[in-house]
Amino acid sequence: MKVNYIDGLQLKNMVVRGCQCLEENKQVIDDLNVFPVPDGDTGINMSLTMNSAKEEVERIIDGNVEDIAKALANGSLMGARGNSGVILSQIFRGFSKACKGKETLSAQDFAKALKLASDTAYGAVMKPIEGTILTIIRSVSEKATEIQEIETDLCRILEKVIEHGEGVLLKTPDMLKVLKEAGVVDAGGKGLMCILNGFYEALTGKVIVEETVKKEKKHNIKVHEGESIQFGYCTEFIIKGVNPSVENLKKRIMNLGDSMLVVGDENLVKVHIHTNNPGVVIEEGLKLGQLVDIKIDNMRYQHENRLENEQLKKYGIIAVAMGEGIENIFKDINVDKIIAGGQTMNPSTQDIKEAIDSINAENIFILPNNSNIILAANQAKTLSEKNVIVIPTKTIPQGIGAVVAYNPENEVDVNEKNMNLAMKDIKTGQVTFSVRETTFKDRDIKKGDILGISDGEIITVGTEIENECYNLLKNIVDEDSEIITLFYGSDIEKERAQRLAEEIEQEFEDCDVEVYYGGQPLYYYIFSVE
Repeated sequence: MKVNYIDGLQLKNMVVRGCQCLEENKQVIDDLNVFPVPDGDTGINMSLTMNSAKEEVERIIDGNVEDIAKALANGSLMGARGNSGVILSQIFRGFSKACKGKETLSAQDFAKALKLASDTAYGAVMKPIEGTILTIIRSVSEKATEIQEIETDLCRILEKVIEHGEGVLLKTPDMLKVLKEAGVVDAGGKGLMCILNGFYEALTGKVIVEETVKKEKKHNIKVHEGESIQFGYCTEFIIKGVNPSVENLKKRIMNLGDSMLVVGDENLVKVHIHTNNPGVVIEEGLKLGQLVDIKIDNMRYQHENRLENEQLKKYGIIAVAMGEGIENIFKDINVDKIIAGGQTMNPSTQDIKEAIDSINAENIFILPNNSNIILAANQAKTLSEKNVIVIPTKTIPQGIGAVVAYNPENEVDVNEKNMNLAMKDIKTGQVTFSVRETTFKDRDIKKGDILGISDGEIITVGTEIENECYNLLKNIVDEDSEIITLFYGSDIEKERAQRLAEEIEQEFEDCDVEVYYGGQPLYYYIFSVE
């Protein structure tokens, strides 16, 4: 089969199949994450980003290449989650720029689109690192540019581009030491190759993409202020049942809305989602057991009434947090809006922009509280007309410290400076478990091992939670430390946390020790050292 030009329908089918291929391989991609902690979510983040792009593309009926590429860029932009999702959205943004004014794409056009995709992605990252998805998109764009000089068949070009990209992907461990130590290739690069393979399968007819359900065509694909709340009902409930399947529930409701949180164990599951179909979500929950504490809020109504009754204030603060206790702490220190998210569940650009739009303030500070959310926060910032300042907090303790340093009487630049300084003065420790066997920086780790983490590094590895808490704190508490704050997670009982706090106080007698219920999943303890 020879294809000299890609038209709108072909590009649409390529996007749909690329999304399907990524969805089919997301667990494989997640398993490639170097860090063996339970937040290896590159596959999930890229898949959710791609799903958002696919949904936008499927709304286009009889569109040309420019229409499809514009929808691809916009959908991925608003649905971008995590660093990998944001970089993917920038790849599609660059690709879309090259498609402007195009009815179809020739081999030369396609190569130029990949080149602009690479340039845009590199430009979006402050310090590009080789051996990542950036290397893969650059390599495939260079190969496409080389081949199009002698080849006009786009099927053949894609075949050669993929072959080259797979070869470069296998070399990523030679570019990044952490990949070599863990014995894996780059997860983001693998995700991009899955998408390109999907493109090839659709273009060559190896996989026939079924006709999608026709939806209303959107001629102007852009965000409007009056349409900022895409999913209007904040729906929450708890499932009490026998062996409720958390993963299956996630799959069934993930396309019904956004800001989804489904956490729990075999006895109890908490569900939170913003949706336009709360009844459908509740029905899915009922299939697993009895529902308690059901709460449905009409966010559009609340938003309209709040804006009517509120005067424009000088400041607003948004924080990303996961865990009932931590959310309550942020509320107690006057954070205006809390976005449910963190490890394993990164909010999208759309989620963050909706939070910005919901606050009637002139200046808005965003606290991502996770290194994998900072890029999405900055992307949401560019979409808002308000003065948005992203304080690049990477942990919950940094976020809390930044809010404490904020003073509503200060000018914006003074607050920004003080919040950044406060963030840097706080050391964070986290205790969790390994989700797989691996080697990280010459340290052998078994599945189920207890890990002590600080500043993105695995500091201690052992088999007992309290022991690793001590070992972790011994590495981050120094002679200048005065306060140790302990936030205990959903899997830790209050009495156990208090016993640990008493023992820590005896061990570090020069420090005051404070204990708070965090309620965070997956992480037994979070420590703040000041």
